[in-house]
Amino acid sequence: MWLMTLLPTLDLDFVTGESATVDFKASFDHNSKQDWCELIKDIVAMTNSGGGTLIIGLADDGSHSGADVAAMLQVDAADVTNKIHSYTGQHFATFDIVEGSRFGHPVAVVRVGPSRIPIVFSAHGGYPIPGGQKAAFVKGSIYFRHGAKSEPGTTEDVRAALERELEVVKEFWLQGIGRVMAAPVGSTVQVIQPDVALRDTTDATPIRLTTDQNAPTLSIVQADRLYPYRQTELVKKLTERLGSKAVSGHDLQCIRRLHGVDLEPTFSHQSQWSPRKYSETFLEWLLQQHEGDPEFFQKAREACRSRAV
Repeated sequence: MWLMTLLPTLDLDFVTGESATVDFKASFDHNSKQDWCELIKDIVAMTNSGGGTLIIGLADDGSHSGADVAAMLQVDAADVTNKIHSYTGQHFATFDIVEGSRFGHPVAVVRVGPSRIPIVFSAHGGYPIPGGQKAAFVKGSIYFRHGAKSEPGTTEDVRAALERELEVVKEFWLQGIGRVMAAPVGSTVQVIQPDVALRDTTDATPIRLTTDQNAPTLSIVQADRLYPYRQTELVKKLTERLGSKAVSGHDLQCIRRLHGVDLEPTFSHQSQWSPRKYSETFLEWLLQQHEGDPEFFQKAREACRSRAV
């Protein structure tokens, strides 16, 4: 089984400044409602605009802010998804949080993918400031990137978002038509069922997860059957199997970053609208690592800590 042993740190020396796809944040406080609201606003604005990157640890001019980004790198992606859901009603999970470096200084990077349908805020995103209240966004608003700012959308923004989706659909259809046109004379075009349904009956065809690129593709219909564990459930299972509280959610985050877990499809899966979930294979792999080295989880913690210093 192929497995990356160490994820490279993103080199951001080439970034020249903020733009429609790049935003700098000097710091992020996990306990600050203001920081959460502003982060969510920027994530939603970026996904509505086709995707982008948030870099935490940089001042507006691109210089290092001096902030410690270790806490941001330890934020569970599921927490971000849940926060976004509380303000939008959508389980948005098309993003990741990775470590970056700019001129030798560590930064936290939130890479945001595009949303096919623009996300609208369904709740008010207000927070207290000295002397009153401020709203990062209001219920019913829809945000997009305008240059280096996240601002309420216009008719033109919505039109552009719809055109992006139409281009995706058009490209899909054109590729299909192209394949038909290129088929040899006398070929028969058949419509096949692309999905493999998971059933508990004895006549069901057995399948297994594999990284073999030449193997038939399985389109996952019931991902919760192949990847039954959320992070908290995985921690609970490990605790039950190991007989003690040997691992925490933070440990799993460290292992994900150090061992490229998110890049290994037999270990985890993340649907567009839900947090990342983990397979029985990943559970067994963790147990094997611990059996081979009882300090496996502790070493992962220490490695993450040393990289964040």
